[in-house]
Amino acid sequence: MLENFREINLETPVDKIIRQIRSLITSGQLSPGDKLPPERKLAERLGVSRSQVRDAIRKLEFYGILRTMPQSGTVVAGMGITALEGLITDVLKIQERDFTSLVETRFILETNTAHLAAERRDADDIIAIQNALNNYEKQVKAGNPAVEEDLLFHLKIAEASKNSVLNSLMLVIVPDIINKFVELDICTNERFILANIEHKEIFQHIIDQDSAAASLAMRNHLKDVVEFSNKIEK
Repeated sequence: MLENFREINLETPVDKIIRQIRSLITSGQLSPGDKLPPERKLAERLGVSRSQVRDAIRKLEFYGILRTMPQSGTVVAGMGITALEGLITDVLKIQERDFTSLVETRFILETNTAHLAAERRDADDIIAIQNALNNYEKQVKAGNPAVEEDLLFHLKIAEASKNSVLNSLMLVIVPDIINKFVELDICTNERFILANIEHKEIFQHIIDQDSAAASLAMRNHLKDVVEFSNKIEK
């Protein structure tokens, strides 16, 4: 009998923003080429934070549903309504379900970004990663959650890979994974301390331009995340 019941998925503010945009597009109130209001005004109107509006727009931009034009703002992409509706549905499905697949994708992406970062990093990348690592360590030593600093460290490595597609995928996938861990309250200080040691190892391999070692260190760093995702999906 239990298998006949389905899990109830609660929508996040980002989900709701995306659904509103979908509704406006499918109803014809927003057409390809139409401009969205500025983030600040949208946030005020929807009663959410600017970061939540930005997150929704970022996801829709990545999938080609919205486009941000320099000096012009964010507009609806110039494609058919049916195609736009289908893409938005796909975005929501990715956000709401299959956490394990998101983590597996992150594992694939990050082992490769670490490999490429070790090969391609320049002096500016080293400084950026070092600053992110310092900020992370500062929060950990103070006994504070270092979720955002952890995310920034990984994103700086992705930037150092010099692969814009990998970097964009990271920007879409990793924040949702981090949010899930915060929601489940599993980010303990002990885990942050261990992650700090692992971060330093990854960073050293990137400095040394040892791509194989950087990839392996990242693989070991993310192993617990993969194992945990498998447990919660069972």
